Amino acid sequence: MRSITIVLGLMMLALAGSAHAETTLERIKREGFVRVGFPNQVPYAYANEKGQLTGADAEIAKLVIEKMGIKSMDGVLTEFGALIPGLRAGRFDIVLAMFINPTRCAQVAFSEPVYKIGQGIVVKSGNPLGVKGYDDLVKNDKLRIAVMAGAVQSTYLKKLGVPDARVSAFPDGPSAIAAVRAGRADVFTISNLPARRLLETAGPSAGLEMVADMADPIIDGKPGRGYDGFAFRQEDKDLLAAFNAALAEVAATPKFLAAMEPFGFTKDNLPDAKTADLCK
Repeated sequence: MRSITIVLGLMMLALAGSAHAETTLERIKREGFVRVGFPNQVPYAYANEKGQLTGADAEIAKLVIEKMGIKSMDGVLTEFGALIPGLRAGRFDIVLAMFINPTRCAQVAFSEPVYKIGQGIVVKSGNPLGVKGYDDLVKNDKLRIAVMAGAVQSTYLKKLGVPDARVSAFPDGPSAIAAVRAGRADVFTISNLPARRLLETAGPSAGLEMVADMADPIIDGKPGRGYDGFAFRQEDKDLLAAFNAALAEVAATPKFLAAMEPFGFTKDNLPDAKTADLCK
């Protein structure tokens, strides 16, 4: 009877310990910093020439974590396609620069949207293949299309019926730009703001341009417009709630848009949707 009592006592102690296990939010507050995964994607989140993390997402995240009372933010550079696996494996606590969609919502939890953004297509200067929009990518079965690995554009193309054989995934924007420049791909599909910034960085000598006056593709009956949010592990409910509360406070101040304006964002990019609806 004595041995049974000891075993039961140890089990109760173990259960009590697990019930009070430290949450991610509690650990972040204790350590004084948060780790964020980012994909080195201009103008969302990237390392500048000094190796400092910046971009629209990064600057908003800094304001939010400051509002939460967290002292600093450490960036973990990660290929885009590895961001969700890295988050779920605990390599970092939050993911920057990711559009909210139902497929991702099944794997991670998202903050409320930070901004909305339309689509773009990068082509060779003069647009020799006459690409005007996504309809041409569907109709012309000879076009070779570059995308960023894990990016929403690959989902758009699949939904529109473009065969996988015509789509090549690259780890980041610069490598996809280089593929079009070298003739290894005919077009590069990406959101319009990063497309402009990548072309600015590449310069006129790259011989590339963005398709002008392009309409967003219609996906599932709606314009294929991306809504960006911050991604969290689904079990980190208290961290997500605290982040959303701080985000709402920051978004109600002029600092919010001012933090994004240097990266090409305007009031037209302010979100007009909720995460719950975007996840449906």
